[in-house]
Amino acid sequence: MTTADPAATDGLVDGLYREGDKIADTKAPHDVPIDRRWEQRKFEAALVNPANRRKLDVIVVGSGLAGGAAAASLGEQGYNVKVFFYQDSARRAHSIAAQGGINAAKNYRNDGDSTYRLFYDTVKGGDYRAREDNVYRLAEVSANIIDQCVAQGVPFAREYGGLLDNRSFGGVQVSRTFYARGQTGQQLLIGAYQALERQVHAGTVTEFRRHEMVELIVVDGRARGIVSRDMVTGAIDTHLADAVVLASGGYGNVFFLSTNAMGCNATAIWRAHRKGAYFANPCYTQIHPTCIPQSGDFQSKLTLMSESLRNDGRIWVPKRAEDCDKDPRDIPEEDRDYYLERIYPAFGNLVPRDIASRQAKNMCDEGRGVGPAIKERDPAGNERMMRRGVYLDFSEAIGRLGRDAVSARYGNLFEMYQRITGDDPYEVPMRIYPAVHYTMGGLWVDYDLESNIPGLYVAGEANFSDHGANRLGASALMQGLADGYFVLPDTMNDYLADMLRLGKVDPGAPEIAQARRDVEERIARLMALRGSRSVDDFHMALGRIMWEYCGMERREEGLRTAIRQIRELKKEFWRDARVTGQADELNQALEKAGRLLDFFELAELMCIDALHRRESCGGHFRAESQTPEGEAMRHDDEFLYVAAWEWGGDDQPPVLHKEDLIYKDIELKQRSYK
Repeated sequence: MTTADPAATDGLVDGLYREGDKIADTKAPHDVPIDRRWEQRKFEAALVNPANRRKLDVIVVGSGLAGGAAAASLGEQGYNVKVFFYQDSARRAHSIAAQGGINAAKNYRNDGDSTYRLFYDTVKGGDYRAREDNVYRLAEVSANIIDQCVAQGVPFAREYGGLLDNRSFGGVQVSRTFYARGQTGQQLLIGAYQALERQVHAGTVTEFRRHEMVELIVVDGRARGIVSRDMVTGAIDTHLADAVVLASGGYGNVFFLSTNAMGCNATAIWRAHRKGAYFANPCYTQIHPTCIPQSGDFQSKLTLMSESLRNDGRIWVPKRAEDCDKDPRDIPEEDRDYYLERIYPAFGNLVPRDIASRQAKNMCDEGRGVGPAIKERDPAGNERMMRRGVYLDFSEAIGRLGRDAVSARYGNLFEMYQRITGDDPYEVPMRIYPAVHYTMGGLWVDYDLESNIPGLYVAGEANFSDHGANRLGASALMQGLADGYFVLPDTMNDYLADMLRLGKVDPGAPEIAQARRDVEERIARLMALRGSRSVDDFHMALGRIMWEYCGMERREEGLRTAIRQIRELKKEFWRDARVTGQADELNQALEKAGRLLDFFELAELMCIDALHRRESCGGHFRAESQTPEGEAMRHDDEFLYVAAWEWGGDDQPPVLHKEDLIYKDIELKQRSYK
């Protein structure tokens, strides 16, 4: 191991981690131009003939857009697929909650869009911290996704002449977002679900409902299966395969309060990390700017209002703090600060999510936030009451387009907002505030979406590959379907062709029995907890630490405080947590406890990653690194790399492996949306 930091002692950098060897993606064929690499890679990859595919087994964890599309596509190719998901139906995956749209470079509006422009916007939107090869491929296959989904019957919005409609999302100046009113994720998921169920009926896919992956099985250095827990009966089972795909989503619930469904967790990818899979850029967390503000101390989750609302809604706060108590309809136009339009005239309300979120926080920090005050802590740890909300106003759009036209675009979103808040957004401006939404970090993968563990593939939000330090709106659905429908079915063949030669794993291999034993021992230890505090109480405490010190703004002192407090909270969990019920039954307390253990370790790594990256980029804003105007300041001379972390062992420091980011097709420059 090397220690580049001169302040390192005993092989540790900052007393927290070690540095290991550099890594690189060797799968992308760099001997051809970027626009030919994907075709070249597909041509170079080995193939498996149809008769041999029936001899090979693949496990897919997750049934969202990435997992559902991958399982359906691999099943249709003829592989034997097992798909695991903890919901009672594959169509209840969290992809259903993505409301706003899906990007594709079709240029239907003839407004200058192209594959290269989508590639450029995505890399720039990610603040130049994404890998060029993967992002270009994403842009390249995006158009195919729309054709696939239309063929499946996805009811995309159409113009009066019958052509597919488009709208804009943050960070771009073209209209490339295809949508199905305010329920795009739901409609796309139904399409993937139908494709999946077709393969279930054909006998190539077997579903394991209400099953949670609780351990990865690695034999002779290869991913060979998983250990699952039947969430209804508590039964622990081992499932073996020739390859494993993790498509289990992101880890935003480490913050407790997020826009994620309550069941979203990091266990699948974290268990793989503990078995040797590198975890890349864990500190890159996206804060979504258009969420319904927090309303109290005991709230269990936050609700996302689609970013599509920023197409017609105008964001503002009162110019004077004394007006913040007034009914917004009583504040005249001259006393309103449309701050995004003022600061970023070129993009206005459609700046990227990280920028819109930080400016909303800045307005509230100035004392111009609206809505009820909530209790929080300042960077020094002192309690204070702050108004955390800004207005999203549709009065101008309603006057220009008419209420019916606005309702046709956003009616279900307006109805959802009114049901939650009691306010009618047709009459009173919405109140919004940023909230944890998406995680750009995830397991490290190469161009084939294979992790550093051979045979372990990672798709969708569970990997790190496409979004850099900030995801542009409407790109999550694009990545999930691209990975599942168009990437994995072409890259996994290359690996699976070798598995025919290597043969099946020996069911008696000691690693398999050990993986099951580890699960059983962990469950027994959790079931022995009979303290005074609930698992949710500990999770809320962890979330408060993460939001205060590793949320919208990070500082060195705060991150060190967070690491110390997370370690103390984990010790307190083992002393005083309470897990009720039995292990051999439906037991949500046990499920939550197992997931929280993984969140404790992930949270610490997130803070270590945020501490080591002494720059601001995208969703990672270090207060010590900003321009005089308060914008994020990158340091490309020091941090132009992917931070891929290796598990160091229980109570041992992690190991940092750096993958240099090389830009040849896009020029590195400071982002500007002004």
